[in-house]
Amino acid sequence: MEKRDILKMDATGIASAIKKKHLTSVDAVTAFIEQIKAINPSINAVVEERFTEALQEAQEADELLQNNGVLGKLHGVPISIKECFHVKGMKTTAGLEHRQDLIYQEDAEVVQQLKQEGAIILGKTNTPALCFCQETDNKLYGRTNNPWDVTKTAGGSSGGEGALLAAGGSAVGIGSDIGGSIRFPSHFNGVIGFKPGKDTISTEGHFPSVQHELQHRMLTVGPMGKSVEDMQLIYEILSPNHYKHQTLQEFKIEILPANPGYPLSTRTGNLLGQLENFLERIYNVQQVMPPYFRDSALIWQEIMSINGSKLVEDEAFNNDRSGLVRSFLKEKLKQRTNVHPYLSWAIIGAKMFKPSQKRVREIIDIIQQGDELLKTYLDKRLLIMPVYYQSALDHGQVFKEIFSIRKTYLQYMPYTAYANVWGLPALTIPVGEDEKNMPIGVQIISSIGNEDAIFRLGKLLTKRFRGYKLAEVTDR
Repeated sequence: MEKRDILKMDATGIASAIKKKHLTSVDAVTAFIEQIKAINPSINAVVEERFTEALQEAQEADELLQNNGVLGKLHGVPISIKECFHVKGMKTTAGLEHRQDLIYQEDAEVVQQLKQEGAIILGKTNTPALCFCQETDNKLYGRTNNPWDVTKTAGGSSGGEGALLAAGGSAVGIGSDIGGSIRFPSHFNGVIGFKPGKDTISTEGHFPSVQHELQHRMLTVGPMGKSVEDMQLIYEILSPNHYKHQTLQEFKIEILPANPGYPLSTRTGNLLGQLENFLERIYNVQQVMPPYFRDSALIWQEIMSINGSKLVEDEAFNNDRSGLVRSFLKEKLKQRTNVHPYLSWAIIGAKMFKPSQKRVREIIDIIQQGDELLKTYLDKRLLIMPVYYQSALDHGQVFKEIFSIRKTYLQYMPYTAYANVWGLPALTIPVGEDEKNMPIGVQIISSIGNEDAIFRLGKLLTKRFRGYKLAEVTDR
């Protein structure tokens, strides 16, 4: 099998080819290692590799197959892992210089589950410092670039995963999402990503952890890759939830209006219109603003700002006595500090927007009411909405739009914040491109228990529209 054919394959296809002996695990692992070595100097997605160990594990996987051993669902499949997950024998730095010598001796629970199914980890991928930004850059490993155009953002916080998968550096990967962190990179890089619903997959072994119950409901762990089939496969491996099979004819499909009252590029609006035109021939489709949509960005920001992000600040500055504000100002004056200004400014913002205890109680009441309403509303409904208002922007622009002191997050975050605030499963699929061939994705959202319908609609749309394409990495 040709190397390029392997690079385009998803995890489901590679697992099947290995079990049928059409492909060896060694050949698959070798192909992806060679691709990482070729592309990583340009995109800086992989920050720690385990190529020697992966090749040894691939050889053992091939021998097990020859000896008719028991095979897992991902037997011999090469995968990548976001840097924030503990992997035995590897670092978990979250992009902080003072953590660069910390090596973990236990796997995160999701890593353990994937290994039990035979997955082979190639390496760990870049994140912003403490996963606290929708762009991927930190002081320890530097900036990750979008493989479709290295002058553009790869998104965050799972930006390393998104860039690597788009460039064919892995069969499938694992990311996490508390504020679009799977969906931003999936949208910007043109890959498929699935943010599961709250409490459906373990977050044990994810760094940083969250402390408040409202933040816990927003943080989820999920797959990123090249096909909806892979999203379904990985979700079934990682989640104890056994969801029922569904038919799309049972569901109403609601698409966000083309003029939702929030920023939306012409090309993104046109793509939503094309989706609607295609789907309404077969299903019950309407343009609707879902309940609580206009409240979600504010609630998301307030939940993220509970306690003024004190735990994040304590971890970021550790033994650094320079302090938060001084560190940020020194960076602005071109004096290097140990903390990336994206992180220090985000912490300053969290202090400014920190909700009072009274407001936190109000949010808890709103969440309880909203959970009940949406449980009924989404019973037989699928929502389609953008991830961001346009395709990948220049480096730094998304940060400026979301972390502005002028609260512009209220304009730019509703699309992604909605699924986090309400703990909903959300599948991101690439459906088109802009005028410069940069990918554009949309989300399919519903309630927990409707995952099968989400995946079915995702498969239908990826067959009809863009789907995954292998990026040719070019230094523009």
